[in-house]
Amino acid sequence: MLAYRLQADQLGDLDGESQRLLDRSTSPEDAGQRALDLGRRNADVRPGTVLGREWNGQIQRVAVLADGFAWNGKTYPSLSKAAFAITGTCWNGPKFFGLREKPEKAAAP
Repeated sequence: MLAYRLQADQLGDLDGESQRLLDRSTSPEDAGQRALDLGRRNADVRPGTVLGREWNGQIQRVAVLADGFAWNGKTYPSLSKAAFAITGTCWNGPKFFGLREKPEKAAAP
């Protein structure tokens, strides 16, 4: 637990969505399956796609490459790293660019 806390303090803790996924899981296998299902809900982005998002009054565009994401003349290995470069804060990249589908609401009983 101490090693985890030191790592989380240095590199950042789990995002809220990951924490909720683990809290709702009954076993490591269940957590893995839920993570796979969550990943499938992301929109498919192919190389050549240009993603746009307004940030601080300016449109930011990120190009999807075969080996990463290009923004402002630099290539980033993940969309989250590109979102961090744009905002200066930790963001889930697909969520920042609106690629995550909204979770379906459970039907009321």
